[in-house]
Amino acid sequence: MTRISALQMQTAGTDTAANLARIESAARQAAGGGATLLVTPELGITSYGGGEAIRALAEPADGPIVSRLSEIAHQTGVALVGGFAEKDGDAIYNSAIHTDGTGTPSVYRKSHLYGDYERNLFTPAKPSTCLFSHHGMKLGMLICYDVEFPENVRRLALHGADMILVPTATPMGYSGSFIAEKMIPVRAFENQIFIAYINNIGRDGEFDYAGRSVIAAPDGSALAQAGFSEELLTAEIDPALYDSSRSENTYLRDL
Repeated sequence: MTRISALQMQTAGTDTAANLARIESAARQAAGGGATLLVTPELGITSYGGGEAIRALAEPADGPIVSRLSEIAHQTGVALVGGFAEKDGDAIYNSAIHTDGTGTPSVYRKSHLYGDYERNLFTPAKPSTCLFSHHGMKLGMLICYDVEFPENVRRLALHGADMILVPTATPMGYSGSFIAEKMIPVRAFENQIFIAYINNIGRDGEFDYAGRSVIAAPDGSALAQAGFSEELLTAEIDPALYDSSRSENTYLRDL
């Protein structure tokens, strides 16, 4: 059994230092509650709504932002997933990093960019299978719109993922609520895995976010849900509790 936390976060816009400080505070709070992993939203460090200013904030995966996240993880004992604008040569990616404060961090780049706003800022990455280990579980990462394509989730599940971590910046509105409340539980159920779908909240630039972060279990139930304010979610992840669900819903085995 592993306890994880997730921060539905109100960013300080493009103030990366303030955003990192907020993540550090949440990591210390999560550690105090016995969590070993903290997931934060899409571009939560460099801001989703910052527009062209995001380009100037983009850093390589071995830059100061990732170094600071690794320091926080090392100091708190809580592994971190954080979203940032990643610069690699002339390309800028919408990326998420996982670091436990030791070794080389895992980097995932968003493959399915949403709308002209994202396409004008970022380079789409090829779909990739980003997996890493955490307390005996195999975890994967996707970012926001990626999870809405069932092929992406299925690919990770077929490669053995027990849980997928999804930083997101889903906007306010019907579709945002539908994705969090309906689609994410179905993705978890149809692949018999856990999914942590963690959103921004409040206003950032021209965007108002839907909140409604959710940690879904393999049987489609919600282990933790957020509303419309900043909130730290915590859930116990125990794959063994869902053995009966997997034995009844043998989708992966029957492909």
